[in-house]
Amino acid sequence: MSETMNQGMVQREGRIEDRVGQYLVPHLNDFVFDELSDSYLDKAGIADILMGVPIPIRKKAMMHLSTLDIARNMAFVIGCDPNFDYAQNYIAYILRVFGIKFAEGLISDGVDGAQKKDYDYACIQFRAALQIDPQNVDALYCYGRACKDAYELGEEEEFVGRFKAESLEAFEQVTIRRPDFAEGFYFLGYGYVNLGLYVKAKLTWDEYMKLTEEAASAEIDPSDAAACAKQKELRELRDEIQMRLDSLVEPVEIEKGYNLILSGRYEEGIEALTRYKESKYKDWWPLWYYLGVAYAQLGENEEAAAHLRQVLQLSPSNLETMEELVKVYEKLGDTAMAEKYEKKMQVVKENIALDQAEAAAASAAPTEPEMLS
Repeated sequence: MSETMNQGMVQREGRIEDRVGQYLVPHLNDFVFDELSDSYLDKAGIADILMGVPIPIRKKAMMHLSTLDIARNMAFVIGCDPNFDYAQNYIAYILRVFGIKFAEGLISDGVDGAQKKDYDYACIQFRAALQIDPQNVDALYCYGRACKDAYELGEEEEFVGRFKAESLEAFEQVTIRRPDFAEGFYFLGYGYVNLGLYVKAKLTWDEYMKLTEEAASAEIDPSDAAACAKQKELRELRDEIQMRLDSLVEPVEIEKGYNLILSGRYEEGIEALTRYKESKYKDWWPLWYYLGVAYAQLGENEEAAAHLRQVLQLSPSNLETMEELVKVYEKLGDTAMAEKYEKKMQVVKENIALDQAEAAAASAAPTEPEMLS
């Protein structure tokens, strides 16, 4: 099964696996769909693209529909749902009538939406721009920013997780396509920190510092107020990132300890991590989890159980930890405790399924266009 990256989403066999579409598709309820007349299609020379294809019309703007309105509505629809049945027809229409530069207007609209904190609208516009011009790095960067702003305001765990992943992937693609674009590395570093990937964050921010060093130290004409202000802002950002890098020294060492355990070097991993059990990082549940896993692999099951129970003090619904505890207590021959954590796992799984069902019901949208009668 082949995979290609497309606008921060994974495409398999022609269909995009869209992480965040479930939160955007409900906006399609603002539209009804109708077909353009055969005579209009023939006159406009677009019958080969739009014959038999329903056209989106906003319910609040159904009169005097211009060619530009049609294109904007089409773009909005594919921004909500890149797998929409007529997405390729819409893209073909936009490219024929307006050309690839149409994406620039969508980016501008998305930026305006983001400035108004309408991050749904912003994401939709940037996603549409990327379908019209898949190589547009500006659209990709703006999409990453919009996803980041969205999840920072989000509260529901799955929403935050999906937009975090989408933002991170967008910034990763930006740095790959534009390795000289410092802002991409700036935001990507924060994305890695938010996921606890401290080694990657350090390497990413090291690259940001290299890319901005020359501009920050350049001689600037004092009479050029704009240039001076820009350099001042850059220096402040570099000071911010340097502070972040300084604060990553210990987290990077802790992550190295995790990696030792993941690579099977259990004794070394325990030695690396134990020193942090009484530090300011004592409330990091992964610290206790990896220690528990390491002790379990060494057959020190009492130690393993103690460390894994500490994880649940800090992260009560952690299924992976409960699974490890079941295994550990089975090895210890303590069937009562093993059953206790099996039951806890079942309760957590049922709650997760219930939350997902409620979220799906809340974001339910029509499965096919609502046609005008």
